[in-house]
Amino acid sequence: MSKYEGDGAPEYTFITMRHSKGKIMSKVADSIRRGLQEAIVFAEGAADTNTYKVHVPKKIDVKAIRCKLDMTQEEFAGRFGFSVNTLRHWEQGSRQPEGPTRAYLLVIERAPTAVQEALLSSS
Repeated sequence: MSKYEGDGAPEYTFITMRHSKGKIMSKVADSIRRGLQEAIVFAEGAADTNTYKVHVPKKIDVKAIRCKLDMTQEEFAGRFGFSVNTLRHWEQGSRQPEGPTRAYLLVIERAPTAVQEALLSSS
């Protein structure tokens, strides 16, 4: 067993599993342990966020985002600065949003109120 103790944080105990493929299981367990330790450091606010990368999926379900917000195509497009025609192409699957637009759509999905407030305050 190994232990992780953060400054003033509760003690966490991780168990290394041994299996007939001991070396492989040890590598997997070590990887899981490192991930858990990183998650704890991040949750405690002690992580260096400059070392993390943002994952933006290649495909975004724009219609699901819009429906989750209970908006018509016209409302969604107008509120977030898209053309209705572009929005329709995305929803029909004939086009996909590109890089920065995918990231923007993720932010809209996760924090729509913050985006709306930011857009209103920039007017």
